[in-house]
Order: sequence, then C-alpha cells, then structure tokens
Amino acid sequence: DGVTEVLAHRSDHLRDKFIEIPCSEDYDSHKRFAGCTPRKCGRGVTDAVITREEAERIRRIAERGLALGGSDGGASILDLHSGALSLGKHFVNLYRYFGDKIQDIFTEEDFALYRDVRQRIQQRIAQVFGISPSAMYLTKPTFFSRMNSTGAKTTHDEYWHPHVDKVTYGSFDYTSLLYLSDYSRDFGGGRFVFMDADSNKTVEPRAG
Repeated sequence: DGVTEVLAHRSDHLRDKFIEIPCSEDYDSHKRFAGCTPRKCGRGVTDAVITREEAERIRRIAERGLALGGSDGGASILDLHSGALSLGKHFVNLYRYFGDKIQDIFTEEDFALYRDVRQRIQQRIAQVFGISPSAMYLTKPTFFSRMNSTGAKTTHDEYWHPHVDKVTYGSFDYTSLLYLSDYSRDFGGGRFVFMDADSNKTVEPRAG
C-alpha cells in the first residue's frame, strides 16, 4: 500500500539500532556452518564503527581509485581486493592495467586503514549476531560503489532491482554497507530499502 517506515534518518546519530526479524524458512535448505550461520536474523544500523574523519579518508581512497576508470552507466565499482575496476562497459584489473603507477595512487596507510575498517565491521557483525569474528570469512570481495544519475548501459548498472543476497550469492550470510556520503546533502535518491510485506523500511545514507 505504499507505506514507508524510516529505520534510520540521515540526521540520526545511532550507536546500535538492531531490529530482529524472523529467519526465513529458506535457511533450512542451505548448508549450515557451526559458529557462523546466523542463529538470529535482523537488521542493524550504527554510526559507531568508524569516525566521520575516517569515512572522509576512505572516501578519498575510493575517489582516487574510481578516477582511474568509471562505468559508462550509473554504477561504478572499485574492488581493492581483486583489483576489479569499472571501465566503460567492462571491468579491468587495475593492478595489471596500471602496473607500478598504482604506488602513486594508493599508499600503505590507505591499505592499512581499509583493512582496519573491514576488520572492525566484521567484529561488529560478530558481536551483534553473537558469533566469533574468527568464524567469519569474506566469501566475496569487498568493493566501493559509486552511483550517479547516468542511464544504465549494462545489467551491472541496474542496481535497483529487488533481490535477496542469500539467493543472489549463496555464500552470503551477512551483508554490510558502509556509507561514505550523506543522503539529500551529497545526492538525492539512493536510499536503502528493505521490502517487507506490510511496508518498505528505508535507511537514509549517512557517511560513516
């Protein structure tokens, strides 16, 4: 019926907001991993994992990397783990494509911050869901996404389709998003929407 509930406003300062929801029966058909597969399900929002200043530093890392390429469409990605970078309608490996020039773009401090923040996010997920951080593994790479209003040129640009990560990527049990810009200040649109039977639950992006 078009009802929308805002889980997190851009202006909110949330230390730990967690909404527990019933786990899907679909989990019964997936392989379970002791100590890792969720025993409870839910959605969490926090502003307390990284500082605003760290968010700005990470954003600058993303901007330097994305300046090397960028999609012809509205969605570009940069993955520092695998090296994948959007370039036109395709992806290139930025480490192979740019070679030694990468040393002039990213510093050791950049990679150290990136690793540190990733570990902090992993620890927070483990804490919220009551599991050991050492039982969690990255089953798919982490990546930066940049969205703009350019029309889609390939299916990779169509980021707005409803989907379930556990269905799209079978190895996912937890998904995290770290926002590096602010809804309605840096951009319009781009809210994160959970589509429930009774209403849409939205998160308004806020850096950090």
